[in-house]
Amino acid sequence: MKKAPLTVVKEKFGSKEKLVEAVRGLATGDLWIERGNEDKGLDCVSNAKLLRLHGMLTDVKTRFGGRAKLIDAVLGQQKRVKDAGMRAHLEKLPLPRLVDLWRVGGTAS
Repeated sequence: MKKAPLTVVKEKFGSKEKLVEAVRGLATGDLWIERGNEDKGLDCVSNAKLLRLHGMLTDVKTRFGGRAKLIDAVLGQQKRVKDAGMRAHLEKLPLPRLVDLWRVGGTAS
């Protein structure tokens, strides 16, 4: 049986505030493009989304080291490593979309 997001947050982080701080710690410039609402921020995001975001940021950081290497991996899958226009397009995409592109083999854009 799957645990509720609040239960997972309390088990792994202790509180939502600690989870938000963990996500902020991972969401540095080498992984994250700040596109959120400055008034609300991560404090208003649901526990489930925060857990998913934390998992994704952790995975990308350990697997690739940063956005740039993830973009390189997507371009490599598409055999478009030297395509500056495609690189510029991918650099504008949020991290979850880049991960999705990498998972499907870089075929969608």
